[in-house]
Amino acid sequence: MAPSPYVVGFDVGGTRLKSGAVLADGTLVLARTRPSGFAMEPEAFMAEVLDAVQRITKRQGCAPAGVALGFPGAVDPDLGIVLLPGKLRLEGFPVVPRLREQLGMPVLADNDGRLSILAEARYGQAKDQQWAVSITLGTGVGSGVMLDGKILRDPHLQFGTQASHIIQQSTSERHCITSGPGTPNILCSATALAIAVRDGLARGLPSILNDRYHRDPHSIDFAAVIQAAVQDDALCRDALARWTTNLGWFMVSVAHMYAPEIIIVGGGAAAAAPHFLPAVRAHVTRHAYRHPAGAPLPIVVSTLADYAGVYGAAALAWEHLNSG
Repeated sequence: MAPSPYVVGFDVGGTRLKSGAVLADGTLVLARTRPSGFAMEPEAFMAEVLDAVQRITKRQGCAPAGVALGFPGAVDPDLGIVLLPGKLRLEGFPVVPRLREQLGMPVLADNDGRLSILAEARYGQAKDQQWAVSITLGTGVGSGVMLDGKILRDPHLQFGTQASHIIQQSTSERHCITSGPGTPNILCSATALAIAVRDGLARGLPSILNDRYHRDPHSIDFAAVIQAAVQDDALCRDALARWTTNLGWFMVSVAHMYAPEIIIVGGGAAAAAPHFLPAVRAHVTRHAYRHPAGAPLPIVVSTLADYAGVYGAAALAWEHLNSG
């Protein structure tokens, strides 16, 4: 029996590089997560990608039909990241043409937020929707938008991916990568909750995390805060409440900007959704200006789990292959 055709998708985040093979029917196989981040030089990144493709090719028994990559920032589909100051050392590096040359197959790239809504539209919670927004909560906050069945794309490479850069608290002393103060990207990310708690711990506020913080401050991550909040730690419980309120107001803004029929939450923080999403839903129902008034807006968790970005990149590759 001939091997099933497949594509390889990559999700390049601030801390992890995820990869996997996706068959034409949406089946994900050979998924893997590796460390990435700012310290990874372009050549090291290229080596990781090529190694993953070679590994998958060997396991599948044939080469993929194409490869696609999801990156944060402004992404040129035929080049790679073109605007992402300070986050990855890949800004301006010709990832796409280099990979096309070395692999001898179609290679594409796009913004990871935009790919998240493409993944949901093809494989996930937006399959039967025409108006939908995906929000990813991780190191930062990503967004993807589908209006009237069309994924938002524009000549400036950012349309539909910038929801997290609106100004939510203009008096905030914290500034985003865009230089804007008080954006959802710095108020609503998983990182934002961890930073808020680490700030309290640094000021000596009592918490069950005090000893852990003094041993290793960076071990106080989103998961640690959620776990402590569940144990009724006052510092973490109060920080989670403030973070949840910020997220709720962000979702209200999303509802006003795009009038979605559904908002899909993904990213690393989505695993803790039972601890914050009910409050976010209630907040949006109470404050969103919608018709009919008071009608709940479905806000759901992605069913694509940790590999939504890989699914989105694969969907981009299949979209390209099927259009030819």
